[in-house]
Amino acid sequence: MKRIIPNEETITVEFKSDVKKYADSDIFDAVVAFANTEGGCLYLGVEDDGVITGVHDDHKNPITLSAYIANNTVPPISVRAEIIEEQLPVLQITVSKAYSGVVATRSGKILRRRIKSDGKPENVPMYPSEVATRLSDLRLLDYSALPLSEAALSDFDSLEVDRLRKLILAYDGDKSLLDLTNEDLFKALGFVREQNGQLIPTVLGILMIGHADSIKRFIPTHMTSFQVMDGTQVRMNEDFVLPILASIEKLNTYLEAWNPEREIEMGLFRMPAPDFNKRALREAVVNAYSHRDYSKMGRVRISIADEGLIVANPGGFIEGVSVNNLLTAEPHGRNPSLADALKRVGLAEKTGRGIDRIYEGSLIYGRTLPDYSASTTVTVSLFIPRCAPDVQIAKLISDEQNRLGRPLPINTLLVLNSLKDAPRSDVHQIAETVKLPEAVVKTVLERSVETGLVEAYGSGRGRSYILSQKVYNDKSQSIGYVRQMDIDEARHTELILSLAKKNEYISRADIVQLLHVKENRAYYLLKKMVDAGMIVSINKGRYSKYRLK
Repeated sequence: MKRIIPNEETITVEFKSDVKKYADSDIFDAVVAFANTEGGCLYLGVEDDGVITGVHDDHKNPITLSAYIANNTVPPISVRAEIIEEQLPVLQITVSKAYSGVVATRSGKILRRRIKSDGKPENVPMYPSEVATRLSDLRLLDYSALPLSEAALSDFDSLEVDRLRKLILAYDGDKSLLDLTNEDLFKALGFVREQNGQLIPTVLGILMIGHADSIKRFIPTHMTSFQVMDGTQVRMNEDFVLPILASIEKLNTYLEAWNPEREIEMGLFRMPAPDFNKRALREAVVNAYSHRDYSKMGRVRISIADEGLIVANPGGFIEGVSVNNLLTAEPHGRNPSLADALKRVGLAEKTGRGIDRIYEGSLIYGRTLPDYSASTTVTVSLFIPRCAPDVQIAKLISDEQNRLGRPLPINTLLVLNSLKDAPRSDVHQIAETVKLPEAVVKTVLERSVETGLVEAYGSGRGRSYILSQKVYNDKSQSIGYVRQMDIDEARHTELILSLAKKNEYISRADIVQLLHVKENRAYYLLKKMVDAGMIVSINKGRYSKYRLK
């Protein structure tokens, strides 16, 4: 009989021996830890090494134990408990992740699960700063909006207020803010909260326009690091504590100096192509400040090396966002008040889709996509590769954008990039690559066919796509285009004839295996050869056989 219970403990699986009756208070601790992490299953009656020793008689009533757990957790945790019959009975307690907030035992213990250095899980206390992180991850707390009761308006730097007003003008921010007095401006942007008739600075206010000393006092977690590597040699390495607005301006200056620009020829015209798209860099830096976890120690880090550029910040992706759905997840930041203020100043993308601009910065030049795969549960890390632009793709996109008088949608850019790397792909293959629904990909492809960006071959499920001939405007590129098209057909015919000579009969399935094409495509090739008199069909239908004439 196949074992139902997992063989080892993980972040979502825990074993507890129940031979001597596992303490009820420890059960409550384990349930709370699961709820405050990712949920999971507690198995009573299994040793740490996975050996099944059976549940204690006092724990064999799942209904009673479920009620007991609910009565001893705050807010009450509803679990599903059931007896699993293995070699011996085991009690499985299934705990869901707590989405409504942080939970505790009735005695006041708040715990979470983590993985130790040896790869084994454990339950540990959740500290106040971790509670704030947990709530912000669940979108239940805006840390940036919290008032700082010991701070005062004197903690604001008048020079930073002037910088704020200048940036609103420079970046086409909300001009109505410029007509406000400083006090009203602070209120409008959420820099202050009114308490007992007094204006109290918020975390946001100190972060945006506070004195450096005030930032160090009230938000000691805020720091920025800028590093440039030349091979193994450190060319620049600076840490600084400045308000966010000043930090962004300082980083823009550094990035301008370390971001060489080349020109790519596009017929009679030349287009500037810096190593890293400037708009994408600005959005990446703004995102790092906007989405970082200010309850955790760490720093926003920008590092430039031969391979590319890294922008990293403390705090993992918030609930509902992952590496696989960055471009489709509903926009929502960890610090909504901070994100809103940066939008109104003009520094952040007003739609909340700054991630689109980051990807667009690479896509419009036909470069390798930005990479978030190094991100963890505690850090978001963006890597933008340093690579030469694809001139033909850049020209295709530039020409189309000039024709439309507007930028191409991000989904269109993603599909074009996918076809650049994997020509003759079908809807399913492209959807898997760009991580978009097939219905969206199909709509983008057919629209691109209509506008001449993409060419389609075949119909139905066997329909495949390649980039338009516009991409291939020199001899070497034309060869690539012809190879993608059905110049392969001549080669396909030769291969099919060769196979038919070696075998008495061949089938559609044989052609699929030989040429790595769809079944519909195999049928089309065989039918064409039958019509040309090269082979004959022995019978009809899906399983028909063919032989040399």
